[in-house]
Amino acid sequence: MNGIDLQDLNVWFGDYEERVDAVKSATFSVPEGGSFGLVGESGSGKSTILRAITGLASDWSGRMDVLGKPLGKTRDRQFYRQVQMVFQDPYASLHPRHSVDAVLSETLQLHGFSDVDARISKLLDDVGLGSTFRFRYPHQLSGGQRQRVAIARSLAAEPAILLLDEPTSALDVSVQAEILNLLTDLRAERNLTYLMVSHDLAVVGHICDHIAVMQHGEIVETLSVEDMRARKVKNAYTEHLLASI
Repeated sequence: MNGIDLQDLNVWFGDYEERVDAVKSATFSVPEGGSFGLVGESGSGKSTILRAITGLASDWSGRMDVLGKPLGKTRDRQFYRQVQMVFQDPYASLHPRHSVDAVLSETLQLHGFSDVDARISKLLDDVGLGSTFRFRYPHQLSGGQRQRVAIARSLAAEPAILLLDEPTSALDVSVQAEILNLLTDLRAERNLTYLMVSHDLAVVGHICDHIAVMQHGEIVETLSVEDMRARKVKNAYTEHLLASI
């Protein structure tokens, strides 16, 4: 079974002469436990696909299946138990006045877990922080540490799928590698399914099995990471992206 399956997905904003077609006939699938990357320049439509999956883009047509179930216009609590997102800016995604403990406690309680203390300790260990970070605030953490907290929060619900929206682009290059290695290890340990958005082919190549290249809202090429590294590409825009690495 596929973790994510999209067929002829179209997403638009506005109506009539003001309508903007952000995604056009996007089709791809991500097997359970797989990792798939969407790459392209800003405005290519890749983040809009994540918004459509999470229900934040309401105007769409086509078909979206998650873990074998078709998605409608709304998302229920079970969906958010199964699907979580890690955002681009870890500082903006964390409440500045909430400690790490408060952030994780709130998420765990929201999803109905009772053994909160033990789970917080386990989550912090899993993302390489440890209990000494439990009562710190976002301004007391480095960018990489904040992103580790954001990843811990996304794992709190015990999801099957993580949507990764440029999760390392706001970090220093040396820290990027640490976060990518962490995500790779977590996927292997928890059999997670990843759908990752990035403008950086090198980052996607580090963590994904297959990629789809997007331009002007359309998928212009889908290929394996092995073919990407071997420069076995067919589309001129994909060649342009590879040349820019």
